[in-house]
Amino acid sequence: MKQYNSLRDVRTDLTNGEVTCRQLVEQYLRNINEKAELNAFLETFDEEALAQADAADRKLANGTAGKLAGMVIGIKDVLAYQGHRLQASSQILDGFKSLYTATAVQRLLAEDAVIIGRQNCDEFAMGASNENSSFGPVLNADDHSRVPGGSSGGSAVAVQADLCLASIGSDTGGSVRQPASFCGVVGFKPTYSRISRYGLIAYASSFDQIGIISKSVEDAALLLEVMAGPDAYDSTVSQRDVPAYSGLLATDTRYKIGYIRDCFESEGLDAEVKDSILSIKDMLREAGHTVEAVDFPYLDYIVPTYYILTTAEASSNLGRYDGVKYGYRTDNATDLSSMYKKTRAEGFGLEVQRRIMLGTFVLSADYYDAYYTKAQKVRRLIKEKTDELLQTYDFLILPTAPTTAFKLGENTANPLAMYLADIFTVQASLAGVPAISIPVGRDANGLSIGLQLMSRSFGEPALLAFSNYILDKITVEA
Repeated sequence: MKQYNSLRDVRTDLTNGEVTCRQLVEQYLRNINEKAELNAFLETFDEEALAQADAADRKLANGTAGKLAGMVIGIKDVLAYQGHRLQASSQILDGFKSLYTATAVQRLLAEDAVIIGRQNCDEFAMGASNENSSFGPVLNADDHSRVPGGSSGGSAVAVQADLCLASIGSDTGGSVRQPASFCGVVGFKPTYSRISRYGLIAYASSFDQIGIISKSVEDAALLLEVMAGPDAYDSTVSQRDVPAYSGLLATDTRYKIGYIRDCFESEGLDAEVKDSILSIKDMLREAGHTVEAVDFPYLDYIVPTYYILTTAEASSNLGRYDGVKYGYRTDNATDLSSMYKKTRAEGFGLEVQRRIMLGTFVLSADYYDAYYTKAQKVRRLIKEKTDELLQTYDFLILPTAPTTAFKLGENTANPLAMYLADIFTVQASLAGVPAISIPVGRDANGLSIGLQLMSRSFGEPALLAFSNYILDKITVEA
């Protein structure tokens, strides 16, 4: 069976009788088994996925199929799916099964998508390499000695290696966009509040957003269209109407684009990544778009601000995992206090423990104002400056990551180097604006390079259309 790159291609063959939904699922399950060494999936839902495929085939035959019939999707192991295991790739939730389904996942099922399994990730979505999972690292399909990025590494590799057509992940500070860049696929984070977070395991609640990894911008637009919108179970979700994003991808507008000068002058930016992104800038200028350098004076403060605030929120959110109500409980306790301490020490991995302790420190009475309060003020400055630039420019462009996929183990002994892998993605998260990573080239080692675009809040229609335009232009010129 051929490899599909969009739901449009799948639906064409379904309509022509060249394939069925059941055959698609069977093929993806074979691919998952044959490429098990990638460690992208923690579990597949074989019988259930085949039953969903059969139901979709029947609906296609009688003309009642939903928008996503024929789309086989994997979900990151931080999204609730009733009756299925949910662990956030952590031992602390060993044996736990979800009692309900996340709103985003429920909306996918309502449009006849097939959920094929749950995907490996950094524990509690904390990481930039997918080496922090309790179930072992995920391998980059382009080079098994390289990381896939994180935290949605399994979700990105699953799309990269044709183990499913699309994946639903989460993006707190780049966890969809950075692995998409490393794996040569599309990674999209919508505006904060655009998609309900009900059923998403919380890491940092004022940052967390469900995101999409796909092979095409068109599929990302369609999935956003299905998942976005008001939800009675999430008081923080936007009440705005949801445009038909998938029908708004054509554009002939000449845009005004800013590229952040400071990013391209960063010492940590790989030369091949820099040249690739600058060539896209030149291509856009030659096509008639206005492209100008802009200054963003807070680049050096982005990563520290992000990690102070997210670790503080993680310290609070992860307090609920204590061995009392559900999940893992130590066998070595002698009293209630030791049960709490040993359960958390044994159940959480080292990176999660590090972030909980950092967050507890910055929230402590002696340091609250020095760190947490100050970081909130800097976040406001970052958001205001980002919004100011996006009032002048339609889009900001910059690299998704400072390097291509690095080697397994290369940064594990140096948390600071690992955290700096997020330097270009956390701005959009701090500002709450939508951002997307699209694949625009490869380095001398054949590793993917991603271009990141940001637009103003709820500017998804133009952002998706322009991203699609760039990919089309690259394809034509190639």
